[in-house]
Amino acid sequence: MTRTERLLNLLQRLRCHRHPVSGQVLARELNVSLRTLYRDIATLQQQGADIHGEPGVGYVLKPGYLLPALMFDPVELEALLLGLRWVQRRTDPALSEAACGVQAKLRAVLGPQALQLLEKVPLFAGPGQAEDDDGAVATLLRNAIRDERKVVIDYADMAGACTQRTIRPVSLGYFDGFRILAAWCELRGEFRHFRLVRIARCMPTGELFSGQGGWLLAQWKAHTRERGIVVQP
Repeated sequence: MTRTERLLNLLQRLRCHRHPVSGQVLARELNVSLRTLYRDIATLQQQGADIHGEPGVGYVLKPGYLLPALMFDPVELEALLLGLRWVQRRTDPALSEAACGVQAKLRAVLGPQALQLLEKVPLFAGPGQAEDDDGAVATLLRNAIRDERKVVIDYADMAGACTQRTIRPVSLGYFDGFRILAAWCELRGEFRHFRLVRIARCMPTGELFSGQGGWLLAQWKAHTRERGIVVQP
């Protein structure tokens, strides 16, 4: 086990303990000496981990602490950067801008060695096929999903017939050349999928479906599995 992996495991162990845990217990769980455990605790504290405690008393990690990017191994860094590049090149403008911002923040917090690895990642995402939607609809729908807010859309089917729907959006999928919204359609009384390019008008309503978003998402996943459609979260 490398030192980076050991520090990661130590953080994970601390997350599992809601109350202060002694250094002896942590050292035993990690199969390291008590001296090594104390040195690793000090290293994590210097790197920004909000670990409270001291030798002989016990240690606890304050809830909400996020693993610093410098703890990623080379393969994880490759996966992270490729994913960000994909979002930057193949989604809508708002997500693309956010991906650029995440990359900037990532470079700001990486240690020298990890930053050198990141700059050498040879994986790139090509541009996706353009879609008529300029990203405004996708941004509105992402906000509606996050806020659990109903949306009214004017939607044209493959034959060009347009209907007005009140929907409860639950998921947004990005595919090569098109985007699809999964939602509960109140007009049809079931889950439906809508191509964003066919949404002529999209308006948020003042009506919420608070507390139902996670349940609806789970129901939609079950619905797709029953039809043999594999959904990756």
